[in-house]
Amino acid sequence: MLQFASATGLVRTLLIILAIYFGVKILSRLFSPFLIKFVAKKAEEHFGGQFGSQYKQEPPKKEGEVTIDKMPNTKSSNKNVGDYIDYEEID
Repeated sequence: MLQFASATGLVRTLLIILAIYFGVKILSRLFSPFLIKFVAKKAEEHFGGQFGSQYKQEPPKKEGEVTIDKMPNTKSSNKNVGDYIDYEEID
């Protein structure tokens, strides 16, 4: 035997869905500033910790001490890259 949904049940379901939708929409407007501030503060702590850790790793230098930091001179060129093939366009 087939059962069909009643009109009142359909209207009730639609009203519940609309109430949930607008409720979430209103709550998101109320709580979004707090959420954005929280996320921004966490991101600031995360990136600030990474930036600050670069300077904490260097040992303190004595007065008059000279250090020279150079990048290694690594020029790696592959001279054997293959054969050059000259081509012509065909009309």
